[in-house]
Amino acid sequence: MTNDVKKPDPILMALTQNRLDHICRHMGWVMSQTALSPIFSQAHDFSCYITGRDGHIISQADGLPAHAAGGGFAIRALLKAFGEDINEGDSFLMNDPYVAGGNHLPDWVMATPVFVAGKVIAFACDRAHQSDIGGGAPGTYNGDATEIFHEGLRLPPVRVVDRGEIRKDLWQLILLNSRTPELLDGDLQAMIGATRVGGDRIIALGDELGREAIAGVFDAVLDHADARFRQVVAVLPDGIYEGDEYTDNDCFGPGKFNIHVTITIAGESLTIDYTGTDRQMRGFKNSPLANSHSLTYVGLASFLGGDIPINEGTFRSATLILPKGSLVNPEAPAPQTMSTMYMGHEIVHAIWKALAKADPTRACAGWGKTVHGISTGKNAADEPYVFYHWNCLSAAGAVAERDGFHQIGLIGALGGLTIPNVEACERLFPVRILRQELRTDSAGVGQRRGGAGVHYEAEVDGEVMQSFRSEGLTYAASYGVNGGGDGLGCEVSIVSDGKQVNDPPLYGKRALINPKFTVSSAGGGGWGDPHRRDPSLVARDVKDGIVSIGAARERYGVAIDAGGAVDPNATAQLRTLTAE
Repeated sequence: MTNDVKKPDPILMALTQNRLDHICRHMGWVMSQTALSPIFSQAHDFSCYITGRDGHIISQADGLPAHAAGGGFAIRALLKAFGEDINEGDSFLMNDPYVAGGNHLPDWVMATPVFVAGKVIAFACDRAHQSDIGGGAPGTYNGDATEIFHEGLRLPPVRVVDRGEIRKDLWQLILLNSRTPELLDGDLQAMIGATRVGGDRIIALGDELGREAIAGVFDAVLDHADARFRQVVAVLPDGIYEGDEYTDNDCFGPGKFNIHVTITIAGESLTIDYTGTDRQMRGFKNSPLANSHSLTYVGLASFLGGDIPINEGTFRSATLILPKGSLVNPEAPAPQTMSTMYMGHEIVHAIWKALAKADPTRACAGWGKTVHGISTGKNAADEPYVFYHWNCLSAAGAVAERDGFHQIGLIGALGGLTIPNVEACERLFPVRILRQELRTDSAGVGQRRGGAGVHYEAEVDGEVMQSFRSEGLTYAASYGVNGGGDGLGCEVSIVSDGKQVNDPPLYGKRALINPKFTVSSAGGGGWGDPHRRDPSLVARDVKDGIVSIGAARERYGVAIDAGGAVDPNATAQLRTLTAE
């Protein structure tokens, strides 16, 4: 092996990348084991990552794909704000989308600089969703927001730890702006601890390789990702491909608010142009710059797939055009807390639809939008709580290689979120989950079947402030591709104080008493002609309750007998009649 800065040994580069990835995973383990909030410890709504000295992500092996680029924006904002005024033992905190590279206000970034031989060589970071950061609604998601000041505490890059000592005055200020200060205090401590652990391991690596050598390896890792992505893009046919997706409301009323993308493929480079996207909206679904970059990269990486490394070098050949004042690059003080879900969902779908025109064999079926709200109040011990109804998430669409995943939701997470255990929810919150089962015939049909949504019933005790986010009620968006069918949309019923709640809002908040929620979540879209699906797979789906016997016959052309087995003769007749 050699320490040549310009051309590191490829074995050294690979080993270093794997080691950095392991450091990120270890940071994630520290986070989940030490945090107080179930959002961290159970749902895993955070990401751990490492950047180089210039703030570009070189490893993000633990966490959510939607954070894949946004974290780098935050560190570059930190470097711009503090310059050389960064010391060993410092840690920095930030969240604002307009001045601190944030993707939305609830996701806070903790960054600890890593020094080797007296110089910064990296930043160990985590980006994590906080339980409550103030603002106009408990749990932060304020559907009534019309400007960012309604959404919670805004943080530019601030030094929360100064040479190893927590700045107590600033710490108190931050905790004072949360309805759940105990959770916030414990979670921030966990975030600092994880970055310290990661930083110590990076220092050990730097001591082994030397400061200049490790910087050269970091640069080479980014260069390799760039070269690998260019190889993948070069296989696609040159051309101009367009995609559209929309939301049908601005959180206050109906309308059509469109994401339009034009992807130009020229050799090994891409231009992703959002010109034609609608102007920013009144409600809080506007997508700030860092979030729009991240979700664009989620769309690209998930479609092109393979063994593409995921760091900021990967997308150097992709040029983004994000018109200022639009849904994908709003001007302050536009609200934006919902952006990681919507317009994030719409951005990914628009990218997929455009790329499917370049390569239909890799088309991705649509994911279902969600209706999971947030219940907040006080428990029997008079302590505030924030309960996310994660257990009614929607499902994923299918692709050529596999069926869609059941009840996985949140397209920007691509399955990175963990649905909490029912018993844990009931232990931690004043809630009883009465039902959580897969929803028969909700999945879009196809050669590859979409994922199934769920039937969910839950009761929450006491006086509850409910924050609604019910995008999937009116437009599920889980489209089928290449002959596949759409997934079913969502349904919601709510009873408060024994009375039916009529016309619950898509967004906003409402006081409820001992509410009971009955939810049917959306299914994912299917891929390909359903009559080409292997009959044995249809029989398995019938046995599992994903597909009914009637739907197997009518939509898949598969006859299932009373014992659950495929009737081959009847199936052949059904499929022959359909073909004719």
